[in-house]
Amino acid sequence: MATPVKLAIVYYSSTGTITEIAKELHDAAVKAGAEVRLVKTAELAPQAAIDTNPAWSAHHAATAHVPHATPEDIEWADAVILGTPTRFGNVSAQLKQFIDTLGGLWAEGKLIDKVFSGFVSSATSHAGQEATLLSLYTSIHHFGGITVTPGFTQPSKFIDGNPYGTSHVDGQGNNPVDEVTRTAARVQAERVVRVAAQLKAA
Repeated sequence: MATPVKLAIVYYSSTGTITEIAKELHDAAVKAGAEVRLVKTAELAPQAAIDTNPAWSAHHAATAHVPHATPEDIEWADAVILGTPTRFGNVSAQLKQFIDTLGGLWAEGKLIDKVFSGFVSSATSHAGQEATLLSLYTSIHHFGGITVTPGFTQPSKFIDGNPYGTSHVDGQGNNPVDEVTRTAARVQAERVVRVAAQLKAA
């Protein structure tokens, strides 16, 4: 009997949108038969900055129990899904800082041929979601990883319009994660697990 795919979902979320998508990815991947680690990156902002935003402060406290990601999580995994809010069309500093800690694994060739995928959120429409995912995937190319995106592989289900990865416009917190985004996340998680399983079997 084949061993299950080991999937690490590594994310940064300030006010909770990315956390909600990460949970949907987690549940779909578990349902697809994967062993999943759901971990967050460390917060880099000072507490004084966090406290200026009630939603950020509340989410920071509510997710204090979630383990922090480590390079060991990536070494353990067959597949990795990375999540971030957009920051001027780029990856958040918190996720980028974590990616920068993977230099040791990269130097040892331990990131080669792992499956990677990404997901993203932004406060407004046309706020750099695709640019952020493409920026994220640049690092994966350097790793020698295999990028597995949702694509338009299930057009009857996948209607959020972003083939690069699940994305959501949260409207400054006024637009909660909806069924369109959740469906996209499920499609993405299922495809990542399926491709990773095929590679593992090979």
